[in-house]
Amino acid sequence: MKIGILTISDTRDVASDSSGQVIADFLSAHELTRKIVRDELTDIQAMLAELTACDVIITTGGTGIARRDVTFEALAPLIATEIPGFGELFRQLSFAEIGTHALASRALAFFDADNRLIFALPGSTNAVTLAMKQLILPEMAHLIKERRK
Repeated sequence: MKIGILTISDTRDVASDSSGQVIADFLSAHELTRKIVRDELTDIQAMLAELTACDVIITTGGTGIARRDVTFEALAPLIATEIPGFGELFRQLSFAEIGTHALASRALAFFDADNRLIFALPGSTNAVTLAMKQLILPEMAHLIKERRK
């Protein structure tokens, strides 16, 4: 599978993008493209448009409720088929680790109109590790297979 990793941050670069690196480490057997984009709605959407060759895109960062967190707003217009269980389970698992702070997460998963599977994760390495180990790696291939039937 071709997988795009998109770090959404106003402060990260390749050297300091620890969450993007965690994702890349989990997916090293796949063909990867890594990008970093500012937390700006139009910049995020433009970068997603460049990743047309990807089967899966995993974003990290900008999924909270701070005013600068616009990942959800950038992705929402692209949702063709939402996978609500992803966000629900992610918040449940996060609650077990961080308590009620988990309710501020707007993590989500969906297929866009081009049938790309897109996951939006928080920017913390702990959150990325949790999502990759417990949700994405166990289900990514299955979700793609089901969608392509």
